[in-house]
Amino acid sequence: MNDLERMRHSAAHVMASAVVDMIPGAKVAIGPPIEDGFYYDFALPRELTPDDFPEIERRMRAQIQQDLPFEHWDWPVAQAREHFARLGEKYKVELIDDLVKNEGVESVGIYRQGSFLDLCRGPHVASTGQIGAIKLLRTAGAYWRGDAKREQLTRIYATAWPTQTELDAYLERLEEARKRDHRRIGQQLELFSFHEESPGAPFWLPNGTVLRQEIENFVRAEHRKRGYKEVRTPVILDRSLWERSGHWKLYKDQMFITEAEEREYGVKPMNCLGAYLIYKEKLHSFRELPLRLAELTGLLHRNELSGALSGLFRVREFIQDDTHIFVTPAGLEDELGAVVEFGLSMLRAFGFNEFAVGLSVRDPANTDKFLGSDEQWESAESALTRVAAAHGLQPEIMFGEAKFYGPSLDIHVKDALGRLWQCTTVQIDFNAPERFDLEFVDSDGERHRPVVIHRALIGSYERFVGVLTEHYAGAFPVWLAPVQVSLLPIADRHLEYAEKVATELRQKGLRVEVDARREKVNAKIRDAQLTKVPYMLVVGDKEVDANAVSVRLRTGENLGPRPVDQFAALASRTVESRSLTLSDTP
Repeated sequence: MNDLERMRHSAAHVMASAVVDMIPGAKVAIGPPIEDGFYYDFALPRELTPDDFPEIERRMRAQIQQDLPFEHWDWPVAQAREHFARLGEKYKVELIDDLVKNEGVESVGIYRQGSFLDLCRGPHVASTGQIGAIKLLRTAGAYWRGDAKREQLTRIYATAWPTQTELDAYLERLEEARKRDHRRIGQQLELFSFHEESPGAPFWLPNGTVLRQEIENFVRAEHRKRGYKEVRTPVILDRSLWERSGHWKLYKDQMFITEAEEREYGVKPMNCLGAYLIYKEKLHSFRELPLRLAELTGLLHRNELSGALSGLFRVREFIQDDTHIFVTPAGLEDELGAVVEFGLSMLRAFGFNEFAVGLSVRDPANTDKFLGSDEQWESAESALTRVAAAHGLQPEIMFGEAKFYGPSLDIHVKDALGRLWQCTTVQIDFNAPERFDLEFVDSDGERHRPVVIHRALIGSYERFVGVLTEHYAGAFPVWLAPVQVSLLPIADRHLEYAEKVATELRQKGLRVEVDARREKVNAKIRDAQLTKVPYMLVVGDKEVDANAVSVRLRTGENLGPRPVDQFAALASRTVESRSLTLSDTP
């Protein structure tokens, strides 16, 4: 835990103390530091609202000003259990019992600031005076231990920073993030919607469908250029396959299950099993490898908790640009290099140029829980490290974070607000070839196991659309914009000409709408800007006479009149080049 996390962890205790002091009968659960802040979960006798925040903050600041020391003891389990049971703190009692059951502890950590005692492993700052500027942010419901069958608690999210200046800057970023929230922009631009009748499954509206199709078309074209073979596999697969892969035991709770004719099926949460069955349909030669089976439109479902659903970022139904590559061990490193190059080029095409990379490897102190030999793991981890370095990437080593079947390289993009989003993931799999008896005939005439590479470059289309929407604040590059041109006739007599121009532009492949409303042209311009249309073409008497359009950009720049064919050529060039800016416009 770094210094900032330690301070925020300490602030969580201070907040818990303030809430318990302010609301008699409040019970505390857990309160960890998280990215950019901290939270604490409470069982409360009444509803908590933002109107309570100023008083909670006042009480927190009073503790900070008192510079109360954080005192630490190790109490025998019996003493700690008796203390919290006497206070009615059943969540702390349950945590103690779990520590005894799962870890065999004989004592537990206790921290105190002022009169508030909490069960905690620490660490904390020396005293409350070392906590900087604090701010409560919001409340949310949270199930105890993340179990939807348990009671729902009230979670208070907050943040803490060393100085008020840093806190103010963070709050400004939060406000900008609120303005860019893809759920808000998605509604404003009519991209997608959600309905209670199908929670966690987006309804793609016409504009959003266009945006998504443009992404899918680009992804598909780039895969074809690189020799990928597209496949499509069923949505439901027999239980026996999921048992064979290990998912039934390890992942069943996150799967949707269905039955037919007394057979049990799993609705697929990932595409890999279908790819294995296709590979096994015939015996492959080493000359056929690497075999790249891309399932770019495979519909996936995961049984996410309703409380975890979050717009397009966490859904129950999604599609990702998924591929399973079957490669010889000797060809593994070259193929990994090609995949990473492909991933970076894809992300750059959408306007991302700053990356953070994580390399998930085995826990060197607990290698027994990972499948495969030491030689396989060391070779694969070294290969991923070299591939990353060859592309100018310096991955953070994540010990123990690898999947049980092999290491992985994850590429995160940095958006316009400096936030990181995981997109490209490249996973090496030693397990599937064994479990599914996958083979190829090598140059020696003998049968050998291939290595499987699981990879997605942009991840799920749903999540990627959310990331793009917030990165561009809805002002997508022209080639992605659902509506690229809005024709704005000044009066009804100009409508026929506007429709004629629209037809010409559509024939050039541009996406065009005509605003035929009886509104003033300035209102039409304003509305087109609000919906982030890149080009607004005003047409009146002068434009009709000259077979021209008056070009305005969504940035507010007025480019003046241009011949229709000149505008069409330049707009088409901007689209075809997939320019990320309007710099190529007339």
